[in-house]
Amino acid sequence: MGETCPRRPATRVVQLAVMVAMALIIWVVELAVPVPLPVPGAKLGLANAIILWCLVSRGFADALLVNVVRIVLGSLLTGTFLNLPFTLAMAGGLASALVMGGLHRFGRQWFSTVGLSLAGSFTHNLAQLLALTAVIGHLGPMVYLPYLLGFAVPTGLLVGLVVGALKPAAAIAAGQ
Repeated sequence: MGETCPRRPATRVVQLAVMVAMALIIWVVELAVPVPLPVPGAKLGLANAIILWCLVSRGFADALLVNVVRIVLGSLLTGTFLNLPFTLAMAGGLASALVMGGLHRFGRQWFSTVGLSLAGSFTHNLAQLLALTAVIGHLGPMVYLPYLLGFAVPTGLLVGLVVGALKPAAAIAAGQ
């Protein structure tokens, strides 16, 4: 199951735009609906379901593109472009996409969509804390890692289960 590219470039662009829009809508709704989480900055990360679905249905390059465009557009909508929240989102988004993409390509026989999602969720949180540590110049933020992972595991599990249930649709979309 390699990366797919429809024969008509316009079709691919439209499909990717729809995925960006879906991920962005989920992300905006998640921002707008307050979820009482006791850890500052913790979010459910449900937009990552679109990224993971894109990875398993279209391949790494398309998933990475959708993720980066969603982060850029989201930061433009919230007025955080090139600020600290953008930096942290991009660090987490790139790292998680790279890890999920690598595991999907080279470890597909060992990692289900749940495993990919959990790895991506863990990596996202770790990368954000490492980026924050680099910005402020000390390891203090790393104290949040266990707490963030306490939220990353159930949400990563949920995202993985949802995408796993959609995998037959992903196979159809990929033309398999």
